[in-house]
This record gives sequence, structure tokens and C-alpha cells, in this order.
Amino acid sequence: MMTTPNSVRAMPDIATEADPGNAGQLDWVGMDEIAVPVRLANHDGDIVQSPARVAAYVNLKRTDARGIHMSRLYLHVDKHLSSEPLTPCSLRRLLRDFLDSHADLSDRARISVRFDHMVRRAALASDNSGWKTYPVVINATMEDGAFNVELETEILYSSTCPCSAALARQLIQEKFSTDFASDEPLDHGAVFDWLGSESGILATPHSQRSSARVRVRLAGGFEFPIVDLIDVVENALQTPVQTAVKREDEQAFALLNGQNLMFCEDAARRMQRALDGDERIIDFWLRAAHLESLHPHDAVAYASKGIEGGYSAQDRG
Repeated sequence: MMTTPNSVRAMPDIATEADPGNAGQLDWVGMDEIAVPVRLANHDGDIVQSPARVAAYVNLKRTDARGIHMSRLYLHVDKHLSSEPLTPCSLRRLLRDFLDSHADLSDRARISVRFDHMVRRAALASDNSGWKTYPVVINATMEDGAFNVELETEILYSSTCPCSAALARQLIQEKFSTDFASDEPLDHGAVFDWLGSESGILATPHSQRSSARVRVRLAGGFEFPIVDLIDVVENALQTPVQTAVKREDEQAFALLNGQNLMFCEDAARRMQRALDGDERIIDFWLRAAHLESLHPHDAVAYASKGIEGGYSAQDRG
């Protein structure tokens, strides 16, 4: 039969055809790596946009159904995330649309949104500033009418080993005893010059770039506290990596490292205490990893809030 440009012709829909020999329920079906922009409100109320990658899924509860409607998931993602700021409420509506469009197939939905969030940070001592990038993952699920949302990010910081610092101090003491006899009076100027020389400070503790991964389950009634969460962690650790650095900033950073000697266990406990009292956080999981400059391996510590049925520190995801 001939068709005209305005005629509508039936098109095959293989997904609706049952396959009795290959039936069964599926936990999750959907798409990953969907490219879409996301918009968030910053502390000043301005809307900032970032490129994101999205994973969108529903379950397939009907054993006789061959597949879901993936195009519907994609169109819902594009509609919601392209047109309104990313908030817990907007994700709740998006998951509700996932389920409404799959009412005969699914009763669970989830979404994961991954993007980099940029924050401008002031230098430690100079008048300069620069941009820092923090990877962010937002996961949301809806099941039996219950909506849950979690936020994850990673913060880079510097860690100086307390053991190495103590060993370096011992060597400096021994060098001092060698260079300045105990039975002779000390000359203030000579000691002052000695402290500023390579000969005097002959040993330094090892330090390394370190990583803090933090995942939190959020209580209802709050927006995404991305920068607040980052600030809580950085303030607890005290030695986040810097952006613009002049000599005065580097010296201030050296002072912070010297005043915040820490093993990975110390870093994990600092973050644990800082997160434990935040009313916006129902549960948390964290990982402190010190990328050792002494060893070819990392020193790692995990912690969680420890609530029944919540995150477990054994979860090393």
C-alpha cells in the first residue's frame, strides 16, 4: 500500500512481544551515561550549570514483559534536568514520572547524577583566589512510595605523618647536640642561623596528597548541601589542597600541616565527629585514603554513623 507524507503507518514494537522461553523479573533496567546539563543554586542564589552524566533505571516486575520503555526514561530525564534546578523535590517528581510511565511494569525507580561542582576558594594568606573542582554524585530511589536521596563527594587534602614527624624531630635534636656542645653557652644568633639552614633541619616528615570520600543520606526538607558538606569536611581536616599559591600561602600551608599531623585513622575520626551532629544527615559513610609517599601502597580508614540498617564501614564502595 502506498503511503503519503502525512499518513501514519504502524511500526513494529518488539519490546511488547512476550518471549515465554526467556521470562523473569529483573532488578534494574535502564540507561547509563546519559549526557545532560544540571543546574544548581549556589550560596548567592545564582543558578550555575554543569555538564552531567545520568543513570536512570526502573525494575521490571512482570516476568512476561520483554522490556521497559527506555525512551520514556530518557525524555523524562531531559525534560526535568534541562528545565529546572536540581533539588530533592525535582528528583522526587522525576522518579514519580518514571514509575507513572511504567505503571504496568515497574514499582521501583532510581537515578544517579554525576557531575563536577566548581567552588572559588580564597588563598590562605595572599589576596588571590582560584577554582577548585569537587566530583559529586547524587543518588535517589523511590520504592513503595518512600523516597531516599544521598549525596557523595570527594575532597583532596594533605596529610603529614605523625610518626615521621617525631622521627625527624629526633634527628634534628641529635644534630643540634652535635653542633652545639652542652658545656658551652648558646649564642642566640648562631642558633637562629642554624635553625634556618639545611644543615640544621636535616630531616623532614613525609606528607602526601590524600583523599576523603564522603557519602551521606539526607533528611527531608533540605536542599542539597554540597558546599556545606565540603566545608564541614575541609574544616575538620584543616589541610585541604589549595588553588592560587604564593610564597606566603605555601608557608601558611606548611604551618597548617605541622599543626595537623594525622594518620588516616585520625582523619577518619575527625570527619566522623564533624558529620555526626549535622541534623541534615541521617547516615554517613566515609573513607580516608593517604596516598603514601613512603610506601607504594595507600593507608586507608573507613567509618560510618553506625545506625541500625544503615551504611556499614565494611562497604568499601
